[in-house]
Amino acid sequence: MALSQPLFDAIVDGKAQLAQSFVEEELKTGAEPLALMSETMIPAMDEVGKLFQEEEYFVPELLLSARAMKAAMTPLRPLLAAKGAKPAGVVVAGAVKGDLHDIGKNLVASMLEGAGFEVIDLGADVAPEAFVAAIRERRPQIVCLSALLTVTMESIRTTIAAIKAADLRGEVKILVGGAPLNERYATEIGADGYGATANDAVALARRCVGLSN
Repeated sequence: MALSQPLFDAIVDGKAQLAQSFVEEELKTGAEPLALMSETMIPAMDEVGKLFQEEEYFVPELLLSARAMKAAMTPLRPLLAAKGAKPAGVVVAGAVKGDLHDIGKNLVASMLEGAGFEVIDLGADVAPEAFVAAIRERRPQIVCLSALLTVTMESIRTTIAAIKAADLRGEVKILVGGAPLNERYATEIGADGYGATANDAVALARRCVGLSN
């Protein structure tokens, strides 16, 4: 049973405004921010992922739930920061150079945030040098690279090569995804994992930081 069933349901149902208002109400009654996250909000996103796997939810429902999770996080972020609560891990994410398609990347970023990760979203058409700079500055455990087009697949290889050349490869796990990619290609270019869906990406990220799924 979730700490707050109404909040759980609001996130699963993708009702952003309602989710935020439930968080605000729970905080007024003395609920612990970290408990709300771990006992209600993260389990709600786990449920969303399960519904997606079972093909009861599709991408539109995932996006709505991710938006609801983001809204619910708004009043919690400053409180969690003040308490020194640490995220599950830090992730740098972006669509690689030449690729302007970011819907899949946005979904992955939202789902990772919903799973308790801090996500530094670099956006789309991100040069290898920008990924290198972000790794140096933010010291993430994970880097997520996406490409939606066949013609931009090689930019993932180039980005991984740039991370290696900067002597940063040993500091991060690199996860890749996007329509033209597959497990074989991910292995070939030296990535640590391939996710076909946002749900896969979350499961991989959790394993990378030693969390069970």
